[in-house]
Amino acid sequence: MTNGTLVYKHDEQIEAWIDDATWILTSSFIIFTMQSDLSEGFGLLESGMSSKKNEVNIMIKNVVDVVFGTLTYWVVGYGLTFGTDKGANWFTGVGSFFLDPDEETMGTEFSKFIFQASFCTTATTIVSGAIAERTKLTAYIAFCLLNTVVYSFPAHWVWSKNGWLKQMDVVDVAGVGPVHLVGGVTALVAAIIVKPRYGRFSDDQVTVHGNSVNAVLGLFILWWGWLGFNCGSTFGISGGKWKIAARSAATTILSSCSGGVMAFLLSKIVNRTSSHEYSYGFLLHKRKFDVQLLVNGILGSLVSITGICAVTTTWAAILIGAVGACVTTFGQIALVKMKVDDPVGAVAVHLMGSIWGILCCGLFGLKDDIEHSFSHHDGLVWGGGFYLLGVQTMAAVTIIIWSVVTSFIVLKLIDMTIGLRLTLEEELYGADYCEHNVELPPDVKEYAESVLRKLKEKSERAKKSNDNIPARDTDDLILENINKCSDEDATDNDDKVRKKCEQKQNGRTNADGSLLHNNGLKSIDNDGKKDADVKLNKRKRARKTVVFSSVNRDQKVEGGQYNPAFKE
Repeated sequence: MTNGTLVYKHDEQIEAWIDDATWILTSSFIIFTMQSDLSEGFGLLESGMSSKKNEVNIMIKNVVDVVFGTLTYWVVGYGLTFGTDKGANWFTGVGSFFLDPDEETMGTEFSKFIFQASFCTTATTIVSGAIAERTKLTAYIAFCLLNTVVYSFPAHWVWSKNGWLKQMDVVDVAGVGPVHLVGGVTALVAAIIVKPRYGRFSDDQVTVHGNSVNAVLGLFILWWGWLGFNCGSTFGISGGKWKIAARSAATTILSSCSGGVMAFLLSKIVNRTSSHEYSYGFLLHKRKFDVQLLVNGILGSLVSITGICAVTTTWAAILIGAVGACVTTFGQIALVKMKVDDPVGAVAVHLMGSIWGILCCGLFGLKDDIEHSFSHHDGLVWGGGFYLLGVQTMAAVTIIIWSVVTSFIVLKLIDMTIGLRLTLEEELYGADYCEHNVELPPDVKEYAESVLRKLKEKSERAKKSNDNIPARDTDDLILENINKCSDEDATDNDDKVRKKCEQKQNGRTNADGSLLHNNGLKSIDNDGKKDADVKLNKRKRARKTVVFSSVNRDQKVEGGQYNPAFKE
């Protein structure tokens, strides 16, 4: 009887493993649909919010995410995250590099690898939207290879059994920290380093989006994939896991719906008046529904529920989603005000949304009494005290600092070697034409040639102006003749420095070629003097002892121009 019971339990355990593996693989395939439809999900979303001259390039970059990201995760990423060999510690995993487990563990290991590889590639894909339309494909490939390392360490801290945040009972069911916060921070760093697109924040420049239908279709595909993310993160349906998976699905849908309602309201109140301005009105005014605000509001609510989906209530999910949409919307407006160019709003969605998502776990999280694995403490709202909120705050701060430092090093390294940014000509013609030989639309070609022609004409006029010194401003001419004074002239008192400098002036040339007298600066008009003061102060800060040099009264002027070759 005992042997029969043992055999029965053994068979039951094997059946549970099979069910769990099947669930994980199914969820992984859904996420891969999101990821390859991330060539359609994220890809359609990004191309729908970018100009048509870069649509193909954006889709190819999402293919790059899958191809190169998955390979590097197999080579090194999985081992850094879940490796358990000798040397593995609270900071990093060791082992399982070039993953190829034996038959005993291959079912669990491979299903886990497929699922986690989708997380890793998603963290990279987030960045592609923030630097769309101006980044080299070769540089982006290099970034995909290296960003796996940026992702793997926080993933180890949060999900590995010996990770230091895991041991402190951090709550993160489906990757709001390692995936969305890492991706959002890296996207912000990348957008700042790469700088805005040409003319993005100029008054006469209008940024034209691509196909808004693509953006909305991408939203629906991502919505579908998010269910795979959140429900699949239960890692099975055996025992009570199927209950947690069902709760994850319910909270995910409710959160996104409440975020969608809030996005509609905010889109009606907050309206885009230009490519870099927003206006505010009320519901009774005849405002338009902004597609980007609608889409990103819903995505922000999905990010917000990601960490807590399995361990919270339905009404809390509705509140979390609504706040997530608000945070995303006003975060997007703030970035525009700060002139950070993010074509698709990836920073607002994933950075702002994930910060709120991590913190709300400490507020609304419930203790997991079913599987005893996802949360060991109640949140502040349920009387659990400040412990969980403190752990969540520490996790957010730590992951932000890690992501800023490591992503900056990676991106700067790529920028100094390969170069991140397309040339101005390539940017104007579009990456589709320059990097993929896609036929150039006539209107894009006409606009690019017009801009390049104007820039060339402006450059030629500036060159002629530089060659004709008498036509230049007097203060510019003065600043060209700057040398160092002795160390005794370098004092903290600006008036003393100027007085000493003026004493060293014997004369200066006017714009018409005549000589200035009265110790140089006295004959300059007030406006010119103010400009000269400002430029002098800037020079002094950059160099310890920088002052005006003299142009002697005896200096010769040939042809109405100052002769720089003349020597006393």
